[in-house]
Amino acid sequence: MQTYHIWTIGCQMNTADSERLGSALQQMGLTAAARPADADVVVLNSCVVRQSAEDKVTGTLNLTQPLRKKRPDSVLALTGCMVGPRTEELEKRFPHVDLFLRPQQFEPLLELVGERLGLDWQGCVGSLAPQQPDVATYVPIIHGCDLMCTFCIIPYRRGRQVSRAVSDIAHEVELLAARGVREVTVLGQTVDAYGHDRDDGHDLADLFERLNDIDGLDRIRFLTSHPSYMSSRIIRSVAELPKVCEHINLPVQSGDDEVLQRMRRPYTTAEYRDIISEIRDTIPDVTVSTDIIVGFPGEAEAQYRNTLQLVEDLRFDKVHGAAYSTRPGTIAARTMDDDVSQEDKQRRLKGLEEMQESILTSINSGYLNETVEVLAENRKRGSWTGRTRGNKLVYFDIEESDHCAADIDLTGKLVDIRITRAGPWSLAGVTV
Repeated sequence: MQTYHIWTIGCQMNTADSERLGSALQQMGLTAAARPADADVVVLNSCVVRQSAEDKVTGTLNLTQPLRKKRPDSVLALTGCMVGPRTEELEKRFPHVDLFLRPQQFEPLLELVGERLGLDWQGCVGSLAPQQPDVATYVPIIHGCDLMCTFCIIPYRRGRQVSRAVSDIAHEVELLAARGVREVTVLGQTVDAYGHDRDDGHDLADLFERLNDIDGLDRIRFLTSHPSYMSSRIIRSVAELPKVCEHINLPVQSGDDEVLQRMRRPYTTAEYRDIISEIRDTIPDVTVSTDIIVGFPGEAEAQYRNTLQLVEDLRFDKVHGAAYSTRPGTIAARTMDDDVSQEDKQRRLKGLEEMQESILTSINSGYLNETVEVLAENRKRGSWTGRTRGNKLVYFDIEESDHCAADIDLTGKLVDIRITRAGPWSLAGVTV
């Protein structure tokens, strides 16, 4: 047993989980394989937030059946949000899978691999920080969620919220910085609820202050926030701490109060607007993104129009839009009729996307001929990519006057870029 392959779909938390599991397997002596067919250990990290994601997981699981026949001694594990506390149904549907692991439940797999290798895995595995991280990487700081939004399956899969200690997180980020990481995004299903379940009194602002002091680290981001926990103290910390980036993702989900009540989102649109106003008044040059679901059970056309009005008024820098899909086991699936037609859902989603494209075309045009700071992350086909502090994606080239441009490695460097082209989804420019 020498190689592993992890297939991942879904949110940034899944990406972080896969990186951490990969780190553990590497510490046990395994190396990553590019294809499942070449791996002794194959892990599928699943997502079921949308039906389309669950369908991809199911299809990929079915494709692994012939691989198991060719390599009967290999190990196949399913993890992520498809796996709940009871696995009997999954075991019947996918009998070729060896292990079903709830999110972050790595121990059974590590135990099995350790037995195959004749190793005590606990003696081999230390910090789960990625061994060879990218210059920008994710760090989970709070697992689970205590809120029970009617559309969401996450609390049933990831459990109640549990915050890690500030010292534990800081130690991990120090390791990452020593390994070349220049930007970390701290993660949680409700990241701004960090610390509320602990007795030490620390909150997200305290964590920001501690991470801000770490040498070698240039930037700190955070995902995903909830309006109920977005405190004035957190907002001030974003404004005052130099390494915390001026970007806040704050999902509103709907622009109609009755729909928000059915979603069990404990705020009104007026309260949400007040939070956005405070954020923009406190943090100069802040960018704000949000999440919106259209076609939620009972959503009338006028209520959808209220959502469009909120988007038009608040002019977000990004909207993650989705058409509602029933998630078995959620409150909405048990108690509400999915009474908005698929045709209406797709029409509403298209309308939302068209409005946001128009807004972003206007917002991003303001960057033309401006100079922005970008963290260079990678180079593809000769052009570099990176993001501004406000999370704008930028494609850029090195100024042509430098005849050695092709030999210059900017990975992990903060570079000034003059913006020469602006579209709704990205910016482009050249080094200054």
